[in-house]
Parts: sequence; C-alpha cells; structure tokens
Amino acid sequence: MLIIDSKDCENIDKALKKYKKKFEKAKILLQLRERQSFKKPSIKRRGEVLKAIYKQKLFTGEIQ
Repeated sequence: MLIIDSKDCENIDKALKKYKKKFEKAKILLQLRERQSFKKPSIKRRGEVLKAIYKQKLFTGEIQ
C-alpha cells in the first residue's frame, strides 16, 4: 500500500504527483502484469540469456 503524507495547505495536484512518482518507483503495475500469466523458469532464463547476448553484441559493435 502506498501512503502519501500531505499537508493541509498542500493542494491535491501536488499530492497526486507524489503518488504517481511513488507508484512508478514501486513498480506495482509491472508486478501485476507479470502475475497475469505464468512463465516457466526455463523460458524466463532463456529470455535473460538472449537479452544479455544482444546487449553484448551491441556493446562490441556487431549490431548497429
């Protein structure tokens, strides 16, 4: 649960802005999307490996 401390004199726009920042930093939306469907651990690992290979190729200059 996200709790935003707002002062009485603070307007609602500032409080909403603080809430949005906290919501984004907490990555709640990403967690919800991940929980919607189950991915086997082997498939997750394969995706991580492929991503790492792609990043390394970008870094070495093989992919432009």
